[in-house]
Amino acid sequence: MLENVKVILVGTSHPGNIGSAARAMKVMGLTEMVLVAPQCQVDEQTRSLASGAADVAQNAVVVETLEEAIEDCVLVVGSSARSRTLEWPMLEPRECGKKFVEEGQKGKVAIVFGRERTGLTNEELQMCHFHVCIPANPEYSSLNLAMAVQTISYEIRVAFLDWQTSAYPQSEQEAYPRNKELEMFYQHLEKVLYSTQFISKDKPNLVMNKFRRLFSRARLEQQELNMLRGVLTAIEKSTSNDDKSN
Repeated sequence: MLENVKVILVGTSHPGNIGSAARAMKVMGLTEMVLVAPQCQVDEQTRSLASGAADVAQNAVVVETLEEAIEDCVLVVGSSARSRTLEWPMLEPRECGKKFVEEGQKGKVAIVFGRERTGLTNEELQMCHFHVCIPANPEYSSLNLAMAVQTISYEIRVAFLDWQTSAYPQSEQEAYPRNKELEMFYQHLEKVLYSTQFISKDKPNLVMNKFRRLFSRARLEQQELNMLRGVLTAIEKSTSNDDKSN
């Protein structure tokens, strides 16, 4: 199951942070690192701070966009401070670990960490099903990248060990769609909403962001997503026939 966990670092600017994150991962049994548009190279400083985990950093997959990094994932969780401007389904770190173990047995799951100084953008956070917030001391909540990776990786490992010793049974779950399929659904939905004049082109993101939040909270299963795509297709056929009759 741990082999299905991706640790995704977005826009990392310091090579040492990649090495330290790799060390934090390997200590907890995680090995798949993905670098999204890194602002630095894996170099000697990376390998030095990785210590015995240099292989994790050197084998990291490098991609240009977060969308590409998560397209094969059934669960994506973004690490974020709680925000009043972007309400999104939230997980505590312990909940996050358990959910990774449950869903990671059926497909790829990803935890996403943002840039050292600015974190993840709102657009990137909206690509995630959930956000996770580490409940640090509110008077001094400064966590560096490796610390955050270590904390979440630890919770994933604890949940995995609990599952191994049957602290909680494996739950029967329906299959969840991969993120690539979800994005195709959102594109289809937006197209239909335009054609039915439900949304206007001057403010499309406002409505679509609310739909993304709604469906992230609902956690659509594959069968449910297929049903919704069928509904959208039926609407398209109906409106097309109406246009022809007119």
